[in-house]
Amino acid sequence: MGRILAIDYGSKRVGLAVTDSLRLIATGLTTVHSKDLIAFLEDYFKKEVVDIIVVGEPKTLQNNKSDSARFIDPFVTHLQRKFPEKKIERYDERFTSAIAHQTMLAGGLKKKDRQDKEMVDMISATIILQSYMQSIGF
Repeated sequence: MGRILAIDYGSKRVGLAVTDSLRLIATGLTTVHSKDLIAFLEDYFKKEVVDIIVVGEPKTLQNNKSDSARFIDPFVTHLQRKFPEKKIERYDERFTSAIAHQTMLAGGLKKKDRQDKEMVDMISATIILQSYMQSIGF
């Protein structure tokens, strides 16, 4: 059984999170520049077995696609073409940034650290992954 990798895709930065090989724990992996993501994934997939890629899907409170979906839809299409052997799932990412900020605050991080957008993106990816795992019964 391979890992599950979650992507919090942004036009500038991408937060990544991954499960352990038993799919028990979701952990923040890293943040990469969006233009470097495919190369990063190619390299990562050479080292680790990943079966499922979960991409955060931004939605509005009315459950419609948000404005940022215009970046994510073409990215998901490209991802499917580049890695056809991987199962790609989309998962609602509403409120993940707000939850990430609350998590950082509850964790006692200093204000300067809480303003680190790369950390917020990585924590958001972790929250997407944890939520996805709970939704499928892991």
